[in-house]
Amino acid sequence: MKHKVIIVLPAYNAEKTLLRTLRAIPKGVAHEIILNDDGSTDRTVRRAKKWGITTFQHTSNRGYGANQKTCYNLALARHASIIVVLHPDFQYDPQIIPYLVDFIKEDYFDVMLGSRIRTRQEALAGGMPLSKYYTNRILTFIQNIVTGQNLGEWHTGLQAYSSKVLKAVPYEAFSDDFIFATQMFLASSKKGFRMGDIPVPVRYFPEASSINFNRSARYALLTLYETLKYLIKANRS
Repeated sequence: MKHKVIIVLPAYNAEKTLLRTLRAIPKGVAHEIILNDDGSTDRTVRRAKKWGITTFQHTSNRGYGANQKTCYNLALARHASIIVVLHPDFQYDPQIIPYLVDFIKEDYFDVMLGSRIRTRQEALAGGMPLSKYYTNRILTFIQNIVTGQNLGEWHTGLQAYSSKVLKAVPYEAFSDDFIFATQMFLASSKKGFRMGDIPVPVRYFPEASSINFNRSARYALLTLYETLKYLIKANRS
């Protein structure tokens, strides 16, 4: 078997959207689906097990980044060659996954992202708040300039990695909070991995996970801080 594809679901209070997410995953795209629950207070774990998903859980809520770390460790321990991160909140369309995987399988890219922003009209029609749209655009523009990348979005939760990326990037040292993904992308860029993206329809609705204004502002400031660190280190090397 040349490639083993594992989809990981970093879950937190996802009982209302988990089944819709699972049903939308194309048949045969992955060899295994793994869910890691980050201390949910609802029935996410019970329902995942009921529906036959390989399920693990943190005994307490440790944070978005900590959940991702566990997911990566579980996938690598199962000898995955391609790891897809899919949030079980149904904000991202799983039908896109085969395309993300194929770009890595065919050795065009090492990291693939699902960009929610193909056009402003589509992003806003999908329910993305105007403030988040403009913040995303500004931060993505800055990060593209600093890194030399040309990604449509740096802040997506739909991601696919070649296992060689996860083995080379020291993700265990990264944050346990939401800034983790930004650190992953910046580290992947710094190490010279090929990064690509394709559009994915955006869906904002009450059950989909989202961070509040204060956490969004903190995330934006931390993103700028991490990007500045990247720039400083790049100029020193």
